[in-house]
Amino acid sequence: MTLAEFYGCSFLAFGPPAAMFALTIAHDPIRIIILIAASFFWLVSLLLSSIVWFATYPFDSRQILALLCSVLIQETFRFLMYKVLRKTENGLQEVTDIVRIADYRHILSYATGLGFGIISGAFSLVNILADSVGPATVGLKAGSDVFMLVSAAQSLAMILLHTFWGVIFFHSLDVKNYKYTTYVVASHLFVSAITLLNALQLFAVTLTISYLILVVTAVMAFHVVGGTLASFQKFITCK
Repeated sequence: MTLAEFYGCSFLAFGPPAAMFALTIAHDPIRIIILIAASFFWLVSLLLSSIVWFATYPFDSRQILALLCSVLIQETFRFLMYKVLRKTENGLQEVTDIVRIADYRHILSYATGLGFGIISGAFSLVNILADSVGPATVGLKAGSDVFMLVSAAQSLAMILLHTFWGVIFFHSLDVKNYKYTTYVVASHLFVSAITLLNALQLFAVTLTISYLILVVTAVMAFHVVGGTLASFQKFITCK
């Protein structure tokens, strides 16, 4: 049973991102490189966040302070990734088949966001998945028996949110519409903060809010790259 839970939670959290990678990233070496670079940037932000975690050890509100700093550090490195991509556009143009890379910036921001999301989800869930294979069964004598399922669902939400945040964030800087930048940072802070409710086992509240914000963010990302209701209907009906 523990092995079944491991596979179920793994596919729930990483199945959709793996499909996104296979269908939209894997065929293009440039997108793969950008995704790996974004993952590295996120890892550096994690390292700095870990330093903050240990530095705030004496404080009573350590968890909240570390969470705030972690989100701000991640968004700072998202901005640095944006600057790196824009500085290297000419070089990327030389090695890509895209006619004019400036017309496909949303694809690069998508690859960056997915890179942030996948590595973030991996680090948030991998230890939990390792414990899920046994020998004990989660929730059998203490704790919640849906802890693994909730963790996997929350990880999926964060992976997808990072993907959409990347698209919105890069677009906002390109067009200098900073209300979108503010939305990305504020929603990232909010979604991260409400996960603290999981300590009270308010899983339904946490997941409901997270996925509502995910839907709003997905619609916003679709809009900023030029998507319309008509184009969405054509996509759904395969026209």
